[in-house]
Amino acid sequence: MIVNYKEDGWQIISQRAHGLLAGEICFNWKRKARPERWFETIIAATEHDDVFNEFEDGEVVLNENGGPVNFKMRSFEKDKCDRLVRQALSKSRFIALLISHHIQFLHADSEDRDAVKYCRNLLKSDKVWRDEIVVTEEEIQKAYAIIEWCDAFSLLICQQLIQPENRKIEISRGPDDLCYQLHARQENVLCVDPWPFETSQFEVHYESRTLRQLKFESDQEFREILMKTPVEINTFQLIK
Repeated sequence: MIVNYKEDGWQIISQRAHGLLAGEICFNWKRKARPERWFETIIAATEHDDVFNEFEDGEVVLNENGGPVNFKMRSFEKDKCDRLVRQALSKSRFIALLISHHIQFLHADSEDRDAVKYCRNLLKSDKVWRDEIVVTEEEIQKAYAIIEWCDAFSLLICQQLIQPENRKIEISRGPDDLCYQLHARQENVLCVDPWPFETSQFEVHYESRTLRQLKFESDQEFREILMKTPVEINTFQLIK
């Protein structure tokens, strides 16, 4: 989950809510630059973090001090990666290839030897899956580059990293290797330069919850309070 400390408590955005925002952003990508298997690309963007479910029993959600675990505090977890790949394979090989690339993007250069070994094994599976559905590595790279960009954009929004006073911040290198920058024209009105989307204006949103209790005795207590806390809808206008 994404955890932001605010004056009135912890703002919590679930991994899946962040993924849904990434999918919304991806959905609006310019038509002429979309890969052939576009719907599956949107699904992969939306579900790239779906293995994490803060409402599910057994999910570790607290750190040793009793505060919520921000996603940056987590390291390589083989069982999570296995589940994520299996979920993707149950839909399509193309989605599995995109999810595999996401895992490699996160962990291939890790100092964790197990993570590096895992990614090397994924490379072998990638070749098998590409041959099965007759796609090239170039096609997968092109589609994943859009996902990575939308993921980075969603994280900037969810982590409240948008700069004040119209200052620009880089989102990520896009599939065309351009430097895309984000700035807020006014509160919750965002501009991207260069503009990578089909329409000149659209709206995105995500759900969050704010917990006023700062410390919790157990994962179960945190989970119960989180599930009972009303959601807040965070809406942004994107304008060319």
